[in-house]
Amino acid sequence: MQDPNPLPWGAEDRFQAHFIVRKDTGRSASNYTARTKLKTQGHFADKKLISVSWDGAGNLTKYLNEDSELNEMIAKQSIRDATIYVEPTEGAIRIRSKWKNHLDFGISEELFWIYDRIAGHIKKA
Repeated sequence: MQDPNPLPWGAEDRFQAHFIVRKDTGRSASNYTARTKLKTQGHFADKKLISVSWDGAGNLTKYLNEDSELNEMIAKQSIRDATIYVEPTEGAIRIRSKWKNHLDFGISEELFWIYDRIAGHIKKA
């Protein structure tokens, strides 16, 4: 008898854009780990983003928190796009957001400039 509800196999419909900044972190990789900390108001569909701060260790988090213009730019984005992760990899640092499906996937011009500004702080840190 064949299963009427088979498990999905194969590629999932999820995508993620990664922006890579070439930088050797050496032994201080944890200094380049940061993520946005969102302050929201409301619930479910009425949830609105109020402010953004950065959580992490090292100088990168300090630089990101001091850039009020960057944090205002992020606060204008959707909650999904405002959730940003900065993570070290081998010989580089990755900037990414949450997974999206094929209908939502894309980078707006505003989001591109946000990532570019974060990359500038990574180079400075």
